[in-house]
Amino acid sequence: MQRTVNKCTVPATAAALLLPLALTGCGTAAQAGDGRTVTVTVGYQSKTINTVTAGTLLRSLGSFERELRAQGRRDGRTYKVVWQDYATGAPITAQMVAGKIDIGSMGDFPLLINAARGTQLHAPTRLVAATGYNLRGALNTIVTKPGSPLRTLADLRGKKVSSSVGSASDGTLVRALQRAGIDPEHDIRKLNQQPAVGASALQSGGVDALSQFVAWPGLLAFQGKARALYDGGALGLPTFHGVTVADRFARQRPAVVKAFLAAQRTTTRYLQDHPVDAAQRVAKSTGLPPEVVYLYNGAGGTATFDPTLKPQLVAALKKDVPVLRAARLTGPVDVDAFVDDRYLKESYGAGYVKAVRALAHPSAHEVWLRGEKRTHSFGDPAALLRFVRAHRGAVRAAYVADATTGTRWFADKAVWVRDAGRLLPFVTRAGADAWIRHHAGARTIGYAAALERSR
Repeated sequence: MQRTVNKCTVPATAAALLLPLALTGCGTAAQAGDGRTVTVTVGYQSKTINTVTAGTLLRSLGSFERELRAQGRRDGRTYKVVWQDYATGAPITAQMVAGKIDIGSMGDFPLLINAARGTQLHAPTRLVAATGYNLRGALNTIVTKPGSPLRTLADLRGKKVSSSVGSASDGTLVRALQRAGIDPEHDIRKLNQQPAVGASALQSGGVDALSQFVAWPGLLAFQGKARALYDGGALGLPTFHGVTVADRFARQRPAVVKAFLAAQRTTTRYLQDHPVDAAQRVAKSTGLPPEVVYLYNGAGGTATFDPTLKPQLVAALKKDVPVLRAARLTGPVDVDAFVDDRYLKESYGAGYVKAVRALAHPSAHEVWLRGEKRTHSFGDPAALLRFVRAHRGAVRAAYVADATTGTRWFADKAVWVRDAGRLLPFVTRAGADAWIRHHAGARTIGYAAALERSR
């Protein structure tokens, strides 16, 4: 993964170790230059693809640079953007509190750690926008290897589970285990690993399961290297990623913050209006398969892209604080002080109230045919299956929504249930089993059988 940095950048691994320290030297990006040139450093996670409107896609489209050129014409300054790419939010936080990153994007749990570290080290940060969210928590998934005997969370007792501690997906793991009556500290053997390391460990047999955020679960499933064990959407708790800004930078350069949010809004509209092209752009920048990017970021994808700071997301942050404190990952966090939507409100104007209430999301049942630049949407999985059956050999990817959680998954990787003539998809075997227990006569069938019965 390529990383664009300035020569003062601390490597990601070192940054994580230096988090408690106040780093010196080089000066902050906001102060660099001769007063007429302003360097803005943006930390992002290219492969955490529900942040693309504040990172990968934003960078690909050049939206921020255009806004800054316009700002430069107004104030006579020259603006330069430095992009720094990381695998998780922790090193972004380390660089922010050290004055080396001005704007960053990360998940809900890392955002809270960002807020806590900033307060602790007298370098406060502010949450100014959201990127992608899912109100049920479906952006995080626990997976196992294909053919694994593990079927439910209860089967994880005594097993090795890879997770990135302090990440949004680790929060899902902890909450899911607790809800299942399993102690996440003592009943499993948790390995704190970066996503790529955990994925390798799953393949080698070094761990029994992997809990991660997008796009890792979908990528491994698409490659035939994993199957879903637990759908984060089963929690019913919102998860999201957002944009955090160093408070000192925001106060010194409010016009830059406004320019970034204007660019993010432009990028969000582009993703919504051109979802296939946006997925292909992100795929080209990250090396991820376009089909995996579209699983999450497509028109009916698992992630809904909207920069507004919705009350549901702020409430979710407040519920996350006790979980992080119990894990001794942070102290108290004043969420209300951390959340700062003043810049968004200025950007939207009178339309902000309506925008913050909007929750509409397109159908998750979609088929992407080879050679086409658009997808086909369906109102139910049976209609999708009939279309797939009629276009055998031409299907690039087919996506369906879980019958109970609504989580989008690949149709050929889903667990299918036949129930009184209906064909229902589930992300996990546990979800399908739960349905069957409550619906007499329902039973699981294979994907090929589901296609044949869709006539």
